[in-house]
Amino acid sequence: MAEVEGQLRKWWSLLTAWLRGDQRADTARKAKSALQDLRDSDAGRRAESAIRDLRQGEVGRKAEAAIRDLREGETGRKAREALRDLRDSDAARRAREALRDLREDAGHKAKGAIRDLRDADTTRDDS
Repeated sequence: MAEVEGQLRKWWSLLTAWLRGDQRADTARKAKSALQDLRDSDAGRRAESAIRDLRQGEVGRKAEAAIRDLREGETGRKAREALRDLRDSDAARRAREALRDLREDAGHKAKGAIRDLRDADTTRDDS
């Protein structure tokens, strides 16, 4: 729920930053008007009400508490440590190296294939 709210706030801040930017004033006024119409519409009011109910309702409070417990509790700490250990492990290092080698090998093969295609087209054009 907090993630959705954060996404909405980010979207809103991007939109308002765009509206305040170097865009023409008429376009900005039209966009603001359209957004206000959306917020004032029945669907907009229902959506805001649903979000408010979710945030303030028992389910929303339980979800926030569970996330907070996971983030701040012993389980969350252990999970972060396990991820850090995994990231720093020899197996993770070998996996990163293998991926890098695979990327480089695939890149070389792709460049070779493109070169072969170009050469084939040149040969065909010369005929």
